[in-house]
Amino acid sequence: MAGTIADHPVTEKKSIVTRRNFLLGSGAAAAGLALYSGEIARHEISIVTQEIVIAKLPAAFHNLRIAQISDIHFDEYTEPSFLRRVVAQVNSLKPDLVLLTGDFISVVPMGQKFAYGAIFRCADVLRGLTCPLRMAVMGNHDSFLGAPDIREGLATASIPLLVDQRIPIERDGQRLWIVGIDEPLTGHPNLNVAIPRRPDGPVILMSHGPDYADTILAHPRGQHVDLVVSGHSHGGQIRLPFLGALKLPEGAKKYSEGLYHLGPMQLYVNRGIGAVGVPFRLNCPPEITLFTLKSGTDG
Repeated sequence: MAGTIADHPVTEKKSIVTRRNFLLGSGAAAAGLALYSGEIARHEISIVTQEIVIAKLPAAFHNLRIAQISDIHFDEYTEPSFLRRVVAQVNSLKPDLVLLTGDFISVVPMGQKFAYGAIFRCADVLRGLTCPLRMAVMGNHDSFLGAPDIREGLATASIPLLVDQRIPIERDGQRLWIVGIDEPLTGHPNLNVAIPRRPDGPVILMSHGPDYADTILAHPRGQHVDLVVSGHSHGGQIRLPFLGALKLPEGAKKYSEGLYHLGPMQLYVNRGIGAVGVPFRLNCPPEITLFTLKSGTDG
């Protein structure tokens, strides 16, 4: 159809989308998304503050601040500079205790010799944590090296590795128990050994795999556990609008991120710091969690 404006002919133009133009546009969009998720979103640290109400929390531990870091996967895609930023952020929060819930290194892509060096390089950065009270557990990737090597590396940063072990924290004659269990997917946690039979204070338990919380809850000593802190899921790492996580690993398919109330026990799943498999995060930023313990009367 044609017309005239001021005696000049005007011809209607049709927009033609060719396969080539479509592919070029799609490729540019994909490249932009990859750049954003790999260089920007992967480094956008989210500090999540979470109050945890614990019944019969001793007064000495009211308002205790606990920072959690998980799933560093050092040197696969987590650069030293990025981990130094994480450490600086944790230090700025001035926690009373730092809990590190596993996967300090990665199984792939560089092999066992590289992973052995990575745990020492990771510990060298973690040495910058100013909070003197810090504890760790194994992750499934850490099992690639084994507890002795991970313990050796973390010891250089004065971070004890708890494998079915517990440590009491004492304040004003009152106690809080920190329990660390073996990695549920690759190890064999012994809850009878790890959890006190009759704890004289609340129990916070570190388990890399969050779905293991159901096993803890069903165990006779599970009734003594007030809070389980986990990682492993990465929150899905890549989350699409309306669809959620593209993939969740075994051991984190039921509980993937955030706080869950499981009867008398609470579970918190941290999204982790690093990336695994691919160097991308989307709608799922790296997380540092800061817990503040509150007495049951505050709830």
